[in-house]
Amino acid sequence: QKYLCSNCNNILKKALQTLCGHRYCSACLSWIVRNNKNAICQKCKEEDPSTLSEESLLAEERAFGDAAINKEISELKVHCVTLGCSWSGIMKNFEEHQSLCEYALIPCHTGCGHMVMRKKLADHLENGCVNNVTMCQKCKRSLSSSEYQNRSTPVINKDGCRFSEVGCSFRGSKEKIKEHEKTAVGAHMLLLLQHIKQLKASLCSAAKAANGSIPQSELNLENKLHVFENIVAVLNKEVETSNLEITAFRRQSELDQNIIRGLELKIAELHRCLTQKDAGLSSLHKSLLFSEQASYDGVFLWKITDVGRKLQDSVTGRTVSLYSPAFYTAKYGYKVCLRVYLNGDGTGKGTHVSLFFVVMKGDYDALLPWPFRHKVTFMLLDQNNREHIIDAFRPDLTSASFQRPVNDMNVASGCPMFLPLSKLQSPKYAYVKEDTLFLKCIIETN
Repeated sequence: QKYLCSNCNNILKKALQTLCGHRYCSACLSWIVRNNKNAICQKCKEEDPSTLSEESLLAEERAFGDAAINKEISELKVHCVTLGCSWSGIMKNFEEHQSLCEYALIPCHTGCGHMVMRKKLADHLENGCVNNVTMCQKCKRSLSSSEYQNRSTPVINKDGCRFSEVGCSFRGSKEKIKEHEKTAVGAHMLLLLQHIKQLKASLCSAAKAANGSIPQSELNLENKLHVFENIVAVLNKEVETSNLEITAFRRQSELDQNIIRGLELKIAELHRCLTQKDAGLSSLHKSLLFSEQASYDGVFLWKITDVGRKLQDSVTGRTVSLYSPAFYTAKYGYKVCLRVYLNGDGTGKGTHVSLFFVVMKGDYDALLPWPFRHKVTFMLLDQNNREHIIDAFRPDLTSASFQRPVNDMNVASGCPMFLPLSKLQSPKYAYVKEDTLFLKCIIETN
């Protein structure tokens, strides 16, 4: 089972192991990822759908080549299942055998539509192939390969394959002949082999007939035989060269795939770094805004926009209160902020604007005197500069609101009935102008 692909269920080819521990053929995994968005490992689903995790998500860059299992598979003992073939060996030699197995059925290269046993291809071309015919230039008859060979006067067709003398009937333009000769190397070798066998048989019978003496015509035949053997040797070298080129191409392709995977991982890492830097820049931007708005002299002016909407949100309970940005009594002083309930809080709920003062946990609290004891003055500014609303209080030194903060903020303390809502919205006053109001806080720091 461990040698089978989790997708095609065949013997693994170039096994890859995923983060969830299952194995796939390299081509299978590539196909799954290419054709399925956010593909999940099928084996994980089958084993226990309830335990699916991020590790079950399939991606080529999240899988790695399983060299150990590939080595085990290459050493597996196998045998050829083609009827009549007795070959057996190990897996790494099987592909080479498949391309040479004499009992394998292959299509005839002339396009006649027949599937023939590899070892019988030459015989099929010689005696049975309907496409392997040649037009005799003398009598204008279509002759089979063997009939054409036996004619005393050979006809040379300039547009024919170089191997027409041994039975190849292909015809075409120079370009097509070149292409044909490249792709039909195996078939040409089989034709040559068949022809050489016939020549050898002719030599043997001629030698017997002459009681051991070989006439000149038979010597010519023997010379011809040597020529054909040399051609076969050249073709063998061409096949070997082609195989080497194919192997080199496959290796280069694998190297390219590894480079691509490496680049994809680098891109993912760069993307992660950019995300972190974006988060850092966002944090710096917030800090910069805060420092621009912060006040360090105990005087703070708070501009509140969209007053109508925010008041409605306070009435409906969507956003009951608003906090101001933090400000300070001095450079290294108390950190404080304001909290406003536009629709009121406590005794002022629904009738008044409630305004409160909040002592916050600061960086220098350990050096400051506690409790907080400075007078606080609130102002709602009339934007026509006529009648500002002013209220002030001194801290209750026994209240928890003014002790050194333990949490980020102490309980707010101030004026629950700071301003009647009717006055805020009255057209007589300019507390809200262009849907904006201004609250001011002054802390007595002397």
